[in-house]
Amino acid sequence: MMKNLRSAGMTRRGLLGAFAATAVTAAPTYSNAAGFLRRAGDVRRISMYSERTGEKLDTIYWIEGEYIGEAIREINVFMRDWRNNQMMDIDTRTVDIMAASQTLLETSEPYMLLSGYRSPATNAMLRSRSSGVAKNSLHLKGQAADLRLASRSVGQMARAAAACKAGGVGKYSGSNFVHMDCGPVRSWGS
Repeated sequence: MMKNLRSAGMTRRGLLGAFAATAVTAAPTYSNAAGFLRRAGDVRRISMYSERTGEKLDTIYWIEGEYIGEAIREINVFMRDWRNNQMMDIDTRTVDIMAASQTLLETSEPYMLLSGYRSPATNAMLRSRSSGVAKNSLHLKGQAADLRLASRSVGQMARAAAACKAGGVGKYSGSNFVHMDCGPVRSWGS
């Protein structure tokens, strides 16, 4: 991490702030998430794992008003289409929503990532198996994630994401996951 911060041109103050922070707070960066900007700190962190790939990610991706390029690249790799290893740049607004929701849930448990970016081939395959997969899914644009937490219910996760008022929130209680995206504010599911 030290190398990543230096290559990102971090100041000594920023580095000390990252390590001295006792409460890591994340918030979406755009206007309709103003309620969370009040709680925004100098550091944002996201923590996830994937049972499908066996990979784990726990990274500080924002310090003192700037995204850390290397951390964003790691997020892009982690959230790739695991079926064919195709990647796309993940929209940082989605990462901010995920991180803000994780903070609101007051848990240090990492998200289980079920789906991040989906290639057109993967999305078409999933659509052929389920009517719940959108033809023009925001997963195709790197703007959505399907997530699960063992310690929180679908309802709790959906309420936290919806509180951000920054994108779409889908509850999939039968499959025990929540969809979060940075598209228009809307909600669905039960």
